[in-house]
Amino acid sequence: MTRTLPRTSRSLPIALLRAREQVMGPVRAMLADVGITEQQWRVLRVLKEDGPQDPTRIADKACLLLPSLTRILQNLENKGLIERETDQTDRRRQIVGVTTAGEKIINDNLDKSIALLEATRARLGPEKYETLLDLLNELDDRNSE
Repeated sequence: MTRTLPRTSRSLPIALLRAREQVMGPVRAMLADVGITEQQWRVLRVLKEDGPQDPTRIADKACLLLPSLTRILQNLENKGLIERETDQTDRRRQIVGVTTAGEKIINDNLDKSIALLEATRARLGPEKYETLLDLLNELDDRNSE
């Protein structure tokens, strides 16, 4: 192993940040038109995909820290996009679900979201796109459990 850092053009952390900005820039523009943040969008997507759940699970699936999620949930609740209920089996826990208004935001932006995904897929080609997702998922510790 050499004691020389790779050039920034070959640095994985920097390459990931650059790639994230390329992918997320158009998504942020789409969400700005809707009036929600990318973090709020991720929470809504997780809730629509997996149904009502507790905040700890939402934070994990949406790649958010729990303290940040608390603020995000408050903002989403104030906008009427989620609702919280006390868990019937454990009164200390909350269960969070997406409201009809929250689902409408996802549904209203589904075509734009798919178009952005397809543009990235076309840019890389379907095979490289799937390979990239597979490689990135291999880096996720949750996939090794």
